[in-house]
Amino acid sequence: MSLTLAVLFPFLMAAIVAWAGLHLGRRAGYLAALGFLPALLLAVPLSGMPAAEPLYERWPWVPTLGLDLAFRGDGFSLLFAVLIGVIGTLASLYSVSYLSSKERFARFYAYLLLFGGSMLGLVLSDNLIALFGFWEMTSITSFLLIGLWHARAAARDGAIKAFLVSAMGGLGLLAAAALIGAAGGSYNLSEIDLAALQASPLFVPAMLLTLLAAFTKSAQLPFHLWLPTAMEAPTPVSAFLHSATMVKAGVFLVAKFGLLFAGHPLWSAIIVPLGLATMTWGSYLALRQTDLKALLAFSTISQLGLLMSLYGLADPEGRFSATTHLLNHAAFKAALFFVVGIIDHETGTREIPKLSGLRRVFPVTFVLALLAALSMAGIPPLGGFVSKELFYEAMLHHGVPFLLVAVVGSALTLAYTVRFMSVFSGRLEHPGDQRPERPTDAILAPIIPLVGAAVLFGVWPASAERLTRTAENALQFSEHGAHLSLWHGITPALIATLVTWAIGAFVWWRRDEFAAMQRRLTPGWNANTAYYGLREWLDITATAVILRTQAWRCRANCASA
Repeated sequence: MSLTLAVLFPFLMAAIVAWAGLHLGRRAGYLAALGFLPALLLAVPLSGMPAAEPLYERWPWVPTLGLDLAFRGDGFSLLFAVLIGVIGTLASLYSVSYLSSKERFARFYAYLLLFGGSMLGLVLSDNLIALFGFWEMTSITSFLLIGLWHARAAARDGAIKAFLVSAMGGLGLLAAAALIGAAGGSYNLSEIDLAALQASPLFVPAMLLTLLAAFTKSAQLPFHLWLPTAMEAPTPVSAFLHSATMVKAGVFLVAKFGLLFAGHPLWSAIIVPLGLATMTWGSYLALRQTDLKALLAFSTISQLGLLMSLYGLADPEGRFSATTHLLNHAAFKAALFFVVGIIDHETGTREIPKLSGLRRVFPVTFVLALLAALSMAGIPPLGGFVSKELFYEAMLHHGVPFLLVAVVGSALTLAYTVRFMSVFSGRLEHPGDQRPERPTDAILAPIIPLVGAAVLFGVWPASAERLTRTAENALQFSEHGAHLSLWHGITPALIATLVTWAIGAFVWWRRDEFAAMQRRLTPGWNANTAYYGLREWLDITATAVILRTQAWRCRANCASA
């Protein structure tokens, strides 16, 4: 019952919170945090991985079609589920202090729990049809959360854009699930006949449709356009959805389904170059942002590209490295989103040009932000440095050109990290007339365990390795015998790191010239202009079709009346 309870309990608590929130107000956040308790308890079976057998629970669903609701907890699924539980709990607690007293707490926490339950169902489902159902539920609930402040035009636009892009990928996943089930002889992932699937003419179409779903959900080029506008959601939502959970659903799909499709050369040939391109382009765009949250949004796009490229290698080294970085990214990125929420909450703005010297009024926040940011930039002795070294080693083993692109993207990461931290340096400046108040202990508390994890994974790499290794049987990287360490000697990866720091420092030193170059090279069109142009064309076309096919009927009916 543990897997089923972990999935269903957030839905039950959503109904309770929808009622209790009307009476408890912001204190309903503590009830919402309890909704993730069964997911947190999955840490107990996770601790027995990879030696223990996967958990398996099956319930009759559509007996006439032979479909059962099956949940399977292997090392990777359990690791992901616990990660969802941790970030969901911390986001719920953080929101108690962050949200305005005018917020509709019942609606907010109900949506948050519905999303959490959908994500847990997605990562624990063994049945392909159920997986698709939970996938679509994450799209619907994220639409509700992104558009929570629907009085804002930007929030409505961000919600619609995220939903439309995700819906396109959802259709791809539905078709892929149907093809995989037909060709593989089963709709349960653990029971698919791999030889029959690979021999089937449906293999390549199923693979391409799976990639479409993964790329749209995880904001890979050219589908990255939805993620920055989704930042109109409240900061706890951004930390939960867009750093650790929903945006990694596509990464999860590539990691899991890579066991089915990795034998085909197109799998890596598509994913790795696209992932590296997304990483570099996301870093490039992050460097030109003036809004702290937008900077983190494009940073997330970049980090998702890194994860995609590693899982796309479809070998034990790539899966080991990606799983390690997945943990590091969840820790430092959620922490940084929470930091931005504090800055916005206390100063009333997220605009970098309007802020400086914040370390003078937010000393604790500054220390937490610095540690998380250093991990994001890959600076020792933080966890991000350890996984960045793994990234370089994996890319080098697949070709020097891959490593060169990785170095460029990582150098831009260092530069935008310094830009992010610039709001804490210099003379104190902020838009308000009064000195900002220091954040309360309650709003700082959820950041501390995340930053603690980022530090722990660096100074004690064995802790990160222990968690990563829980997934080794599920993702088939047990044969990769590398061990995590801060120091491996003078290696090509270390030399690449030094080059990264040099390029990143140069870009920041010449930041004005670099910004001017970015302005000159900005094209008149991009993914967003293409999206709005397509929507306008669809509106015009739909109106024309309606007028031609229905307007005459209305006139005839009106005349006879």
